[in-house]
Amino acid sequence: MIFTKMHGLGNDFIVVSGETRLPDDAPQLALRYCDRHFGVGADGLVYILPSDIADFKMRIINSDGSEAEQCGNAVRCVAKYVYDNGLTDKTELSIETVGAGAQPIGLNVVDGKVRSVRVDMGAPVLNGLDVPTTVDANPVVRHPIEADGTEFRFTAVSMGNPHCVIYVDDATSFDVRRWGPKLETHELFPKKINVEFATVLSRSHIAMRVWERGAGPTLACGTGACATLVAAVLDGRADRRATVSLEGGDLDIEWSEADNRVYMTGPAEIVYRGVLD
Repeated sequence: MIFTKMHGLGNDFIVVSGETRLPDDAPQLALRYCDRHFGVGADGLVYILPSDIADFKMRIINSDGSEAEQCGNAVRCVAKYVYDNGLTDKTELSIETVGAGAQPIGLNVVDGKVRSVRVDMGAPVLNGLDVPTTVDANPVVRHPIEADGTEFRFTAVSMGNPHCVIYVDDATSFDVRRWGPKLETHELFPKKINVEFATVLSRSHIAMRVWERGAGPTLACGTGACATLVAAVLDGRADRRATVSLEGGDLDIEWSEADNRVYMTGPAEIVYRGVLD
């Protein structure tokens, strides 16, 4: 299996192209090869496949073998891969994901290589039951949730996958490893959830750390950055365009008032290529 190791702000993936469908043993392969000691090491295994509704289709298997409906960092990596490897010459293309359908993509190309990628992440889903949560409200803003005797308040957003955004005093030092897994599997979230811990630094700048469903703590989460901006707008804490600073770097996120869609702009990088036996 020929692969390319890629990352979007440190959220890293094993990217495979050339298959016509998702292999039946993809979950087992992800468990094996995403292991950082006995495999390549990655947050997920990504397949670039043919699509009936877009230029390409992306399927992503998390490091625990579960499938993610959507991943903003991975879709940027796929966009860079297909252009840089000559699979397309389009700078405006579309990539299909399970959670968001065909997503329009814009490429910023410099000297024949993709420098940054702008992704139409679609309209956020705010109805609590559709995110999904067990909270019957639309939207779910600052709803109480308790874990180990500590109460937090979360805002629920789906960006093709479910997120709960929680404000903390200092996201950069917050104990994500302690609280992330407890909230991911909380009974309020029937399909588990991605958890973002955020600090609003100004109306145009948010710091965020993430516990990703199925992957644990990662250096960046594109859909999580989008959800965090949406949550901050709903709560009156931020403007509709802001820089979201993650451990791996910054993303530019805009929730357009004109069309209600969220746009994410950020980089993607190729690390190396290899062959798995």
